[in-house]
Order: sequence, then structure tokens, then C-alpha cells
Amino acid sequence: MIVRVRVLGSAAGGGVPQWNCACAQCTRARRQGAGAWRGQDALAVAGSEGWFLVNVSPDVRAQVLATPELAPGPGRRQTPLRGVLLTDAELDHTLGIAALREGSALDVHASPVVLRALTEGFPVRTLLAGYGGLRWHAVLPGQPIRLAAELTATPIALGHKRPRYAAALPAGPEWVLAYRFHDTSTGGVLVYAPGLAEWSPAFDAAVAGADWVILDGTFWRDEELAHSTGERTAATARQMGHLPIGGEHGSLRRLAHHPSVRFCYTHLNNTNPVLDAAGPERAQLTEAGAQLAEDGQLLTL
Repeated sequence: MIVRVRVLGSAAGGGVPQWNCACAQCTRARRQGAGAWRGQDALAVAGSEGWFLVNVSPDVRAQVLATPELAPGPGRRQTPLRGVLLTDAELDHTLGIAALREGSALDVHASPVVLRALTEGFPVRTLLAGYGGLRWHAVLPGQPIRLAAELTATPIALGHKRPRYAAALPAGPEWVLAYRFHDTSTGGVLVYAPGLAEWSPAFDAAVAGADWVILDGTFWRDEELAHSTGERTAATARQMGHLPIGGEHGSLRRLAHHPSVRFCYTHLNNTNPVLDAAGPERAQLTEAGAQLAEDGQLLTL
């Protein structure tokens, strides 16, 4: 059995194009048609015992319907989905959980602070308690989760970024996680990090020896929102918990230290100029040997 990874969505919150946005990127995507559109960031990973969603976006229904491997059957209510892993508590990664309320029993894995946020801030655990289909599990950095006989997922703490709705909850280093998926039968490794505040030693160690790394590509530059909106007070990429791709200290510069790893950028914001296939930013990314994750893309380990 070869572990399979399907990119369900590759955009930041709201997708591309966003429903209420007429910026250059969204306008271009509308003009190009549905083939150029990107759903909100999510992943599906499968071993020998079924599929796991990594984040559950508001687009989950469309994403599941677009993925043949996730189709139900042969039983009327039988589904290949076995569980969910959450990288954080952001709404664009958790709102879709409510859409899973009437499915088969699923195991939901998240850090303790994220589980608290989903109990107190966005009380989806309370709202869905009467449906009985979800089992909630706390995960800790460095402690592998066995998803199948040949597949483990090890959480990696990445940052302190809390969702706006959880601003009153305690700060901590486990608000944002990455997962390092390891196929023990082939030795294949994929790291998934759609939120990356800094390229820490722990993250660098997780990347070392990986076959694929799907990482945070939210913004190209730190001042991107101010540049694109004209609002001087707009938050920077780093203030929002996202290491930009470009620049002297951006993530693209780090890729050269791992020449054997294949890098894909995900969680792309509609302001990111790298979305323009003919632009200089995309050329820089390609020259560095990286690519954009694409909705529907299939990877194997």
C-alpha cells in the first residue's frame, strides 16, 4: 500500500476568487473561469485503513465531491473517511466540521488549546454533541499518531497565532501545528504546514529528509496587505502568523538548504502576486525549484 495525498484546496480563507472581492487576482480568476479557482486550504491523506482530512474548510462538500477516492459506498452510509487532523483553530480550517455531523464516526485530532477553542470560542463540539459522530483527541508535538499500520502523523508546534474569536484564551506554542506524515513501508515523508510563523530549528529538522513539503504561501511580502489595499495600518504577514515567501528572510531562501525536497506552496491569499503565472514572483519561485500546490493534485509517498 502506497500512502496517497490529495490536495483538496490551496487558497487562504475565502478562496480565490473571493466572493466579495474585485482585486486584480480575483478578477483574473473570474475571467479565466472555474479551472483557475482555488478552494480553501485542506488536504486528504490515505493509508491502508482509509482517508483522513487535514483541516476541514467551508468548501468541504465540494472538495469531497470532486475527489473520487472519497466517494461513499458500497454501503448506503459507508464512507472511506476515518478522521480529521487540525493544524489550528482558524475558521477556514474548522467551519466545515459541522458538515460532517451526520456521517460515520470520525476521530478528530487537535492540540489541547485548539480543542478548547472549539469548545469555548467557536463551540462546535457543544453544537455537535447531540449528533454523536465525532470523537475528539488531544495531540502533542513530537508524539506520533498512528493512522494506519504503515502511516503515522507527528505534530510539530509552529506558532502562537490564535483566531480572532479565541483572543481571550491563553497564549501558547501549540495554537498552530504542522504534521509530518511518514509511510513506514516505503520510508516516504510529507510535511504539511499551511501556517508557518517562522522557519524554526524544529521545522527545519522536520523538513530534512522529506520527499514533499506543502507549506505556507499566504503572502509574498511582509507588507503585502498594506501594499494591495493602500491601508498603511494593515497587519503585516508576520503579525498575522505567516512567514512570507519572498524577501531576504522569506521561506523561499530556505529551500536551497534542502535540495532533495520537493516544495509546494499552499494557503495562497488572493493578494499574493505569485498567483499570476506570468509574473516575476512566479518566475522566482520556479527558479528556486518550488511550485504552487494545485487543487486536486495527487502525491504519493
